[in-house]
Amino acid sequence: MTPLHLALAVIVTLIWGINFTFIAWSLESFPPLMLSAMRFFFTAIPLVLFIKPPKFNRTLLIYAIGTFVMQYAFVFTAMHLGASAGLTALLLQLQIFITVSLAYFMLGEPVSRMQLVGMVIGVLGLAVIATNLGGDMPLLGFICILIAATGWSFGNIASKQASSQAARPLSANTPQPINTGVSLAPVTTAQSAPLSALSLVVWGGLIACVILTIASLIFETDSWQVATFTHASIKSWWALVFIVYISTLVGFGLWALLLSENNASKVTPFALLVPIFGMITSVLLTGEVVTWWKMLAMGLILLGLVLANLKRSHFVRQAKPRLS
Repeated sequence: MTPLHLALAVIVTLIWGINFTFIAWSLESFPPLMLSAMRFFFTAIPLVLFIKPPKFNRTLLIYAIGTFVMQYAFVFTAMHLGASAGLTALLLQLQIFITVSLAYFMLGEPVSRMQLVGMVIGVLGLAVIATNLGGDMPLLGFICILIAATGWSFGNIASKQASSQAARPLSANTPQPINTGVSLAPVTTAQSAPLSALSLVVWGGLIACVILTIASLIFETDSWQVATFTHASIKSWWALVFIVYISTLVGFGLWALLLSENNASKVTPFALLVPIFGMITSVLLTGEVVTWWKMLAMGLILLGLVLANLKRSHFVRQAKPRLS
């Protein structure tokens, strides 16, 4: 990676880490399902008028529901219930372990011993948080984040399948493109990755917006009044702008660019910085208190992710000659 690409990788992970604090600020004025729907409405509109839609099928629907509806609806709900931005950013990275497990059972991808060791260490970090529930991480918030991570993992699998289908016409020997943002799964081809990735985000976001709006109208009926929008604070509106245009469009666009010009095994490890930046910015901007058990949980989960990802990167490198 060039120095510029290294800098961009750090900037993107910083954006995604800060994003959790901006979510907390938006939730001060908007209920979680409504906020999720608004996020994807502004993500999709007006870009759907200019970007060719991907082929609509079950894969796209699963991607939209898993990556967008389940992930963000439950993450926003968890934070609405009191989960801190820092712990949410950390716990959500468990989706990587869940994705590896799903890829094994659903796609037949191998799981190495190092990945298994990493998963066990990550589960120990999860157990540390589970034994300290309350305050910054209520039980319901904890459950919501685990559901969100599971939804994102199903979205990762769907993204891989959708991207594979998009790349198939290019070459039968082209490695399968995949990425959904912060996942550590292998990715991409330079020819198709940015276009298919942005298309998935924009059109998947439109599908998610419809589903989330209906859910919000059902479960948050009282919030759908003019006063909700007119009384929302300026801070919440600007936080929403950051979530939509900086975190989603700029962040994802830069990430897709990095993946299109570099090996995925060099880019994706930078995603490990997201929970670190998330915790630091939450401490600085929201006053979240750092405790010994938070540091222990972060250390265990990040160590588990590093171990799993190192072996995964090695597997990608070893596999490349067989694809030529």
